[in-house]
Amino acid sequence: MAWIVAVVLFVEALGVAALNWFLGVVVDRQDMSLAGLDPDMMSVSSKIGGIVFGLYFALCGLVALLVALRDRAPAGLGRVLLISAAVVHGLLGAFTWGLVGWTAFLFMMVVLGLIVLLLMTYDDRAEPADAVPEGGKGGDGSPVTPPPAPTTP
Repeated sequence: MAWIVAVVLFVEALGVAALNWFLGVVVDRQDMSLAGLDPDMMSVSSKIGGIVFGLYFALCGLVALLVALRDRAPAGLGRVLLISAAVVHGLLGAFTWGLVGWTAFLFMMVVLGLIVLLLMTYDDRAEPADAVPEGGKGGDGSPVTPPPAPTTP
């Protein structure tokens, strides 16, 4: 599961960066102003935005790749990044429904579902803190004794 999420996020990072770069080039070649805004500034900001969001999705893909390689749940900043990517995909899905169409909405919801599934799948695999280690030995090498049976009055 984590491998699929990593690949999807890396492809999406490349796609977002390329799309914004292309839009920046289009704005630059049109040489038109939008409500008095400088066309060069709009072109540069589109390219910078594409690079920033591309790096953001690539970083989220890297977190998913590390989850796949380590075979354990993301922790700390990695978990926050994946949760924020899920929220971003939810918001982008809401915007794309009206602006682009249902196919883009469907893609955003599939990616959202994959990220949430990744987060939930690896959370379920955590071991309880009171689990007996292999070999029946405690951390100091002494045998682990089971807790006493409860007494009934």
